[in-house]
Amino acid sequence: MVRPYSLDLRERVIAALETGASCRPVAERFGLSVSTVVKWGQRYRKTGTVAPGKYGGHKRHSLEPHRDLVHRLVTARPDRPVRELREALAEHGIELNPESIRRFLHAEGLSFKKKRVRAGAGQA
Repeated sequence: MVRPYSLDLRERVIAALETGASCRPVAERFGLSVSTVVKWGQRYRKTGTVAPGKYGGHKRHSLEPHRDLVHRLVTARPDRPVRELREALAEHGIELNPESIRRFLHAEGLSFKKKRVRAGAGQA
């Protein structure tokens, strides 16, 4: 995975820009693209820092705001298939694909699968 450039390099680039050098020579001097130097200069003028922005992170589940509702629906009928859970959520104006619902249920530790009965099982 690619990592952001070091803060030290960013600060040296800004120091070079503050001496009056233009972006192209600074980019060549530090082995960077001109657009990178321009963006760092803009960031420094706008925010006062050249520290990299947030890198990566966690994306919230689409059902996060509806956690209580999902828990109530699953608790009321734990054997409900995802298809029916999706329909129940749609009645509340929440339209999601089944995989999003499965991922949320898994993350919440909620069990929702029916037990399969094999054909011929229980017959002697």
